[in-house]
Amino acid sequence: MTWVLASILLPLAGAAVVAGMKKNDRLATLTALVVSLLTFLLVIPMWASYAPSGDRIQQKSSMDWIPNFGIHISFGIDGIALVMIAVIGLLVPIVVGALGLTDKLPAGRSAGGFLSLILVQEALTIAVFAATDVFLFYVLFEMMLIPMYFLIGGYGGANRQYAAVKFFLYSFLGGLIMLASAIGAYSLASDELGKGTFDWETLVTVVRDAPLGTQIWLFIGFFLAFAIKAPLVPFHTWLPDAAGQAPIGVAVLLVGVLDKVGTFGFLRYCLPMFPEASKELAPWVLVLAVAGVLYGSILAAGQRDMKRFIAYVSIAHFGFIALGIFTFNEQAMVGSVSYMLNHSLATGMLIVVVGLIVMRGGSTRISDYGGMAKVTPLLGGMLLIAGLSTLSLPGTNSFISEFLVLLGSFVDYPVYTIIATVGMVLAAAYVLWLYQRVMQGPVRGDAVLLPAPTGPPTPTSVGSPSAVSTAVEPELGATRATKAIKDLGGKEIAILAPMVVLIIALGFYPKPVLDTITPSVQATMSSVQGGK
Repeated sequence: MTWVLASILLPLAGAAVVAGMKKNDRLATLTALVVSLLTFLLVIPMWASYAPSGDRIQQKSSMDWIPNFGIHISFGIDGIALVMIAVIGLLVPIVVGALGLTDKLPAGRSAGGFLSLILVQEALTIAVFAATDVFLFYVLFEMMLIPMYFLIGGYGGANRQYAAVKFFLYSFLGGLIMLASAIGAYSLASDELGKGTFDWETLVTVVRDAPLGTQIWLFIGFFLAFAIKAPLVPFHTWLPDAAGQAPIGVAVLLVGVLDKVGTFGFLRYCLPMFPEASKELAPWVLVLAVAGVLYGSILAAGQRDMKRFIAYVSIAHFGFIALGIFTFNEQAMVGSVSYMLNHSLATGMLIVVVGLIVMRGGSTRISDYGGMAKVTPLLGGMLLIAGLSTLSLPGTNSFISEFLVLLGSFVDYPVYTIIATVGMVLAAAYVLWLYQRVMQGPVRGDAVLLPAPTGPPTPTSVGSPSAVSTAVEPELGATRATKAIKDLGGKEIAILAPMVVLIIALGFYPKPVLDTITPSVQATMSSVQGGK
């Protein structure tokens, strides 16, 4: 058994165990945390045994599934899949550990049910990145919608059913279109080889030599599925609703990991299998990418809800990723792949911090907050770190990714690159605007002004049964009474610490990640340049 296969089977087995713990939430949480940590530990030998200079696909495992149609259950990884599996392994323990700190389960819902779905989601997402059979990839692409649908629809906000159905239908429709193209690729292989196959490595060698018109039609089928998943403008409309209604932990996986299946699909399937079609249609894709950068940035600046704010920020970032991929420049493509990792870290931390804020303030509306840094300086610092990583400040992990994308794309597409840099300016504006509104200024929330006390302050209930603390504002001649909001505790710091360390470490020393992904990017570039 390979480390890849073990990382898929372990969370599936853990999900079966946790699902049976419906009457003991604490035991279910502890078990899910142990399983997710063990899955993350499997990434260590997986990474250690991966040779960047070795074969393109490594740690292979395969068994017959439907042999009459050349379908196999086949898994393997390249450097791109490896870094995405690693970030999944990191984020799931954080999501599990944060349960109760960032989310409250609806009445009557058990932690066992919620966490079992999280573990199934982890297993299916790892399997999607590792699949090397195109039909298996399609099946997993559709299957991973199921736990996410129930996580949003069963545990989300007031409009959760609408958001869950919209998410499912968009992605499911995209998958069906991709299936049609996969069948077309199978038919080409059957005509060329005398027998059909869905093996990815075989299809790359066969389909790439198809006539340009055929490639374009097959490319469109795969591209639409991945553009919806990414999401690129104008296929993005499901994300703000889904992310806005999803529980915080689910939003971490949705925005931080699942979306990357789309950009991963561009790299694994669209470019190597349809190189000529990719180059022919690249200018149109670049228009969508740049439009996404500007559109996402402008709408993020106008959001009143913190979770929807993060969704639009991500749409802008995916524009940068697509820009780097479809400029067919190695430097830009390496930047895009590292951006996939670094966006997961920055956005994952930002969502968790927002969850901690919401649990204290009881609202996702930005206007309901203000001055929180005065009473929760550690939480304010964490929001600042996540925000600075999101806007790609030098010294944070996202900077090198964005820099490589812009540096590489400028070589052949300077106009698109210059337009995209406007998104960098807007990012600084909307991130700092969020931080200023939430953490700076006068204390807001459910604070009210009371007459100045004549004696020692007495705790008073304001808007809730919790105790309050008082602070005198001389210029108003009154005392502002606020709920006693606690700063970060030890458990919350432990949850955020790994992301803070990685954000800073990869900001100053990204070499291990770049060395891992560069050979896979070079192999992808070779496939594109080797097209007829």
